Amino acid sequence: MKKFLLILFIFLFVVAIVFAGGYFMSSNKKNVEVFETEEPFRTSIVRKTVAAGTVIPEDEVEIKPQISGIIEKIYVEEGDKINTGDLIARIKVVPNEQSLNSAKNNIKNLQIVLDNARILYNRNKSLFDKGIISSQEFENAQLSFDQAKQNLRNSQSDLQIIKKGSVGGSAANTNIRATVSGTILVIPVKEGDQVIESNTFNAGTSIATIADLGKMIFEGKVDEAEVGKLKPNSELKVSLGAIEDKEFNAKLTFVAPKGVEESGAVQFKIKADVALDDNFFIRAGYSANASIELEKKEDVLVIDEALLRFDSRNDDKPYVEIETGDQEFEKKYIELGISDGKNIEILSGVKEGDKIKVWNVKAVKKEDVKEETNTDDDENDDSEDDESND
Repeated sequence: MKKFLLILFIFLFVVAIVFAGGYFMSSNKKNVEVFETEEPFRTSIVRKTVAAGTVIPEDEVEIKPQISGIIEKIYVEEGDKINTGDLIARIKVVPNEQSLNSAKNNIKNLQIVLDNARILYNRNKSLFDKGIISSQEFENAQLSFDQAKQNLRNSQSDLQIIKKGSVGGSAANTNIRATVSGTILVIPVKEGDQVIESNTFNAGTSIATIADLGKMIFEGKVDEAEVGKLKPNSELKVSLGAIEDKEFNAKLTFVAPKGVEESGAVQFKIKADVALDDNFFIRAGYSANASIELEKKEDVLVIDEALLRFDSRNDDKPYVEIETGDQEFEKKYIELGISDGKNIEILSGVKEGDKIKVWNVKAVKKEDVKEETNTDDDENDDSEDDESND
């Protein structure tokens, strides 16, 4: 009995040791990372930047009145196409009481001067006809009389302008006409609004804004880090938010000599002539993005940017890991060139044919890899047996 218990105890002890050893061995197994590789390749690489902005007419003209008054009638609407000289609006003159009263009083004064000059003229003419005074004295009297008549006519014209805005009943100044051909973009006034004439001291009230929508430009801004790489007459591709799947060619015509700080960054205004397509109607003020080519290189060695790593202990120097054996890799520092946001140029450190580690593969256990391999083999064997049976 004692012998049996001893053998049983030894058996259980051995089983416990085997179980514990197996447990610790399975728990201490390390995950093994299996990495794929990619090779560098040659291609053309283009560095671009995108400038946000709007598409606007090349020229916009504001139509302003030559006289102050009230908008009596508007003959056009926003969006109408008009030609030079077409009637836009008519202004009704509202005389200024002070100016009106001053003009009337001035006429009365000049009328008195004229009456006096007429008396002197008639008197001197009679004396001249009798040979009492010289011709010079008579001519002076005649000149004063003529000047008095002219001054009265001028004052009467001023009164007419104050009352009606024009002389002799003409409504030339009260009719607002287009000075250029184009499309009416904005009419900021309505009938009954008071307007002010444009003069040296006042910009005047804008009656309408006219522009030629057949000549459009892109106006946007680029960052100071990229403005130095822009070249005159560079080609741009302009895409509009209102028109999908369509790009318009454009040519850079202007880069601002002075930048403007916006949100901590210095921005420079740019302009480009846009080549329009007759199949699309472009409205002024469409939001747009312009793709600008900054730099281009042909047939250069590149890799995917996702393969890059940066050594924080060595001034963030870029490096990749190159395969030297089965799942064995060696770190190599590299020199980079231009990038298009996906691929980046390699100047040195990597050559064609090198296999570079891809960093996006999850870690797996060796036994899992073996099991997957065996499973695939079993499935292949089963499929072969099925085919043979068929």
